[in-house]
Amino acid sequence: MNLREMLEENKIYISDGAWGTELAKKGIGPGKCPELLNVENRKVLDEIALSYVEAGANFILTNTFGGNPYKLRKYGVEDRLEELNEAGVRISKDAAEGRALVLGSIGPSGEFLAPLGLVTKKEMIAGFVRQVQAFIAGGADAVIIESMTDLNEILCALKAVKDNSDYGVICSMTFDKGLQGYATMMGVKPADAVHALEKAGAEIVGSNCGWGIEEIIEVARIMRAETQLPLWFKPNAGMPELIDGETVYRHTPEYMASKIPELIDAGAKVVGGCCGSTPDHIRKIREIVNAINILNQPD
Repeated sequence: MNLREMLEENKIYISDGAWGTELAKKGIGPGKCPELLNVENRKVLDEIALSYVEAGANFILTNTFGGNPYKLRKYGVEDRLEELNEAGVRISKDAAEGRALVLGSIGPSGEFLAPLGLVTKKEMIAGFVRQVQAFIAGGADAVIIESMTDLNEILCALKAVKDNSDYGVICSMTFDKGLQGYATMMGVKPADAVHALEKAGAEIVGSNCGWGIEEIIEVARIMRAETQLPLWFKPNAGMPELIDGETVYRHTPEYMASKIPELIDAGAKVVGGCCGSTPDHIRKIREIVNAINILNQPD
């Protein structure tokens, strides 16, 4: 079953949890190119990917979030883009073994589009096309464009996918809560994001990262009022706090799971976790979703 077929089913699905904070727990700190781990320390990524499959995730992502030319250039490895992205897909495919769909992850470029920055839309699209081609070579099942804050950039990434593959595409932006309501750091409101992404051909839209699950529920309600597209949400395990020199996320697996029915009522089709979430979070969410799916089965 592919992404589009799954979205037509009368079921709730589960994505994986965080990768970055899981890597940090394994001693992989900042300062190193995360995508280089795909070829230099595959074992640690194998463990993370497999842990989410065994926790019950229907979708697992790839360690390719920063695999675009702009971020890789900062580490001096832009010329290895295809190798690193393809390797990231193969790691998740090997862990999934057909039990979960593998989503090639595209994250922000870290650059501003002209006229705010120096990168043109044509150049931005071309960079994302390279990632898409590597996903195809690695055998990804679909694509997730995530953690985006600039509407024009996510539209560039979406165009790169739609024009160069037959992949189903999930588009997820990161919203913060301010005095004027929810918006990305670039000022994009959830309703505007939904309308533009649906028009551009996204199969599923949503939000990840940002705050915690309570705020994601509010974003879900806003989005559901604007579209009938399936919705995707991966909240953080709360806001990060620095305690005794360590970053702590206070939302336990039990707490996040307790909020999942409310998130589903708000419109979610796919639920998972972002920063601070773990395989234990996904395991608890799986228990809740299983019960809901059983209740939703026709007599």
